[in-house]
Amino acid sequence: MRIALYQGSPQPLDIRGNLERLEEQAQFAAVQGAGLLVCPEMYLSGYNIGREEVLRLAEPADGPAARAVASIARGNGIAIVYGYPERGEDERIYNSVQLIDARGNRLANYRKTHLFGELDRAMFSPGGNHFPVVELNGWKVGMLICYDIEFPENARRLACDGAELILVPTANMEPFDFICQVTVRSRAHENQCYLVYANYCGAEGEIEYCGHSSIIGPDGSILAMGGRDKVLLLADIDLQKVANGRASTPYLQDLRAELHSAPRD
Repeated sequence: MRIALYQGSPQPLDIRGNLERLEEQAQFAAVQGAGLLVCPEMYLSGYNIGREEVLRLAEPADGPAARAVASIARGNGIAIVYGYPERGEDERIYNSVQLIDARGNRLANYRKTHLFGELDRAMFSPGGNHFPVVELNGWKVGMLICYDIEFPENARRLACDGAELILVPTANMEPFDFICQVTVRSRAHENQCYLVYANYCGAEGEIEYCGHSSIIGPDGSILAMGGRDKVLLLADIDLQKVANGRASTPYLQDLRAELHSAPRD
């Protein structure tokens, strides 16, 4: 499967404009043969927008914006992962990402479980114990959001549940370039899975984003990486390389899970 990753500056508070931009990127990615397009965290609304605007713009997982994304996916024959503010059935607001397949079907919705600092906590409730792994084009796919990937337990949980590809929409900012350069490669290697890290570039209020989005192989190799500017990254991924990696570096098979759940002496 060929994956496309969109790195661009946020367009805060402009859901219509972000949907138009998504249409453009989906068209271009599909022409390039991509079967999946991954966008950053809170793509539809912008990330650093404050509690009042999050409350105003939040929608349910099957709301009007989701239906618009489904139409874009179906019209261009490409699956899409995008971030958005979700109004849950409990009326809480979540920082969420959704995966919609090339037929416009909603395959999975994930709510950010590890909130970053006061910025996240002022706007969102943390997601619960729901880490879906679903099938897309023959791949087992899991999702995390930004700060989630900095906790190795999250990626390991998805890998132990069968994930071969982990998608991570993010809004990583300076001075945390280290995460872009090192941490995401480690997470891919230690779980022998592909990892897609879709970040913003440019500024949003007082935040300066790192850029350096990437598509990482199961051996930790960089298949594609952006700089500080807008870019659409493309890379081909191969399921056999996941199998080969897990055979040659059998961390998942050798993991003694009972030691991590057992009480300490």
